[in-house]
Amino acid sequence: IVVNDESASQRLAGRKELSQRLGEALRTKLEEQPGLQTRFVRSPATGGAAPRDGTLLFADLSRALAEVPANQLAGVILITDGQVHDVPANIAELGLDVPVHALLTGKPGEFDRRLEIVKAPRFGLVGGTRYAEVRVVDTGGDVTAKTVKLRISPEGESPITREVRTGEIVQVPMNFPHSGMNIVELEVEEAEGELTETNNRAVLAAEGVRENLRVLLVSGEPHAGERVWRNLLKSDAAVDLVHFTILRPPEKQDGTPINQLSLIAFPTRELFAEKLDDFDLIIFDRYHRRGVLPLLYLDNVASYVEDGGAVLVASGEHYATPTSLYRTPLSHILPAAPTGRVIEEPYRPMMTQLGNRHPVTRGLAGATPAQPNWGRWFRIIETSDTEGSVLMEGPRQTPLLVLNRQGEGRIALLLSDHAWLWARGFDGGGPYTDLLRRLAHWLMKEPDLEEDSLRAIGRGDELLIERHSMSETVPPVELTSPSGEVSEMTLQLTSPGIWQGTLRQADQGVYRAKSGKLNAVAHVGQVSTREFSRITASDELLKPVLEATGGGAFWMGGEMAEAIPELPRIARLRSGNVMHGSDWMGLKRRDAALTKGRRLIPLFAGFAALALLLGMIAAMWFREGR
Repeated sequence: IVVNDESASQRLAGRKELSQRLGEALRTKLEEQPGLQTRFVRSPATGGAAPRDGTLLFADLSRALAEVPANQLAGVILITDGQVHDVPANIAELGLDVPVHALLTGKPGEFDRRLEIVKAPRFGLVGGTRYAEVRVVDTGGDVTAKTVKLRISPEGESPITREVRTGEIVQVPMNFPHSGMNIVELEVEEAEGELTETNNRAVLAAEGVRENLRVLLVSGEPHAGERVWRNLLKSDAAVDLVHFTILRPPEKQDGTPINQLSLIAFPTRELFAEKLDDFDLIIFDRYHRRGVLPLLYLDNVASYVEDGGAVLVASGEHYATPTSLYRTPLSHILPAAPTGRVIEEPYRPMMTQLGNRHPVTRGLAGATPAQPNWGRWFRIIETSDTEGSVLMEGPRQTPLLVLNRQGEGRIALLLSDHAWLWARGFDGGGPYTDLLRRLAHWLMKEPDLEEDSLRAIGRGDELLIERHSMSETVPPVELTSPSGEVSEMTLQLTSPGIWQGTLRQADQGVYRAKSGKLNAVAHVGQVSTREFSRITASDELLKPVLEATGGGAFWMGGEMAEAIPELPRIARLRSGNVMHGSDWMGLKRRDAALTKGRRLIPLFAGFAALALLLGMIAAMWFREGR
């Protein structure tokens, strides 16, 4: 039985090609032996759909041994780099009484440097920092402590270079700028003469978890849709909602003494001057100028958006009047100017071509190209000079939902106050929960709702590349494998705005994907895998098995690896404690035979046999008589 190691470490430093040449040469050499059959067994890098955690040669050998009669087995030859992770502690577990030999696809004294993750966080609070522990390890050759450069590349930030000592544990900061998966790529400088750069890179991946989001909801007046916003935001346990409804504007004078009012004064200074930056999202629901918020405070809101904040304006008919929010300092950030006209007629909100591709509105339940299966609305504010992206529209292609970026922040404008009709199920209702929740999450910069993004996701032994774009087409993605090989992957359109491609049976390790200015990093397989913990060829792990069976290890790497390998001579022996030499390896001579059947043929039968017998007796009597 010949077991060929096809693990990930065998694809480095030309070992794969050497293993193929060794297998071909070994097949030819063994076929020259009379009465000897050869069975080749693959030990792949994957078990089913998932990558194996290490090289499991003996697991595959055990399955092959179960199919071969023990009295016919002559020996076992392993083609491997020697880094085997399931070597049995007791050779009796395998039940072998034949020699086990190893053809090592390397050379003695190989040197390699690797980056080892000692400890890493699994999650962190968004906006916070946690620390991972890593170590640079040299194996083989000169392993004295050295000072090397470690490059730390946080996602979306400029790389940082630090000097560290080999063998020492160092702490690496890991920031969490957003919710979802946050990635930090680590890379240690290449050492002269090292075996491969593959394990010089590592990825720290941890989930970003938000603390409770703080949302400020300002309702300009009581109305039927006010409860919809409140219920939606309060239903999310991760949202801390501060809600104010203006019931008594300053101009309302009905003679009621102040001390008899059960109303809470609107803390305008505290909310819009002192603690404005504490909010993740501000929603103006049917708000218009009523003397409650001074223009200075609205100017603060505009600056808040420019500096990275988020504002949603759900406008009513007042947006078209002189008291509109557009007639305030917010006009600098609002994406559409009112014409002064309010359209009041039944209509069904329609998706625009851009809306079909945008993650906020893409795939909304009931959205069909011809006529959405949604309930009707009855009011829309006509606008002009629209900036940003129009995702939904009303009658006569009037913009209904407009999104835009301003400075570091984002703003959304919903030009109708009839979304609550969907919540009440009027005329069949509509996907108000999905729409409003996605809208809020896009404003708060959730990565899953980015219009233009590139993602690389490792799933078992597969690598999924996903590209989100508002364009009609996307260029091929440049993919760099763990071994440094660069290739292009053409993505296929799977749904509006989403292109995908899958690399199957991908090598374990770090992959880099690049599309234009977008970059993504993913790790295929386990982040801390035994397969790349040590990749220098060695006979140490296999030595107990080889010595117990009388087999030997033969180094096949080096200069001879460039040509057809010169294999050890094959010797057939009946027995012996040592079944190898410097230039030969022994196989046990079995002389096993198989009885396929038997047949009995009578020599004497019937009268002919009796006559022959009587004749012989008569001849014998006649001879003795003379």
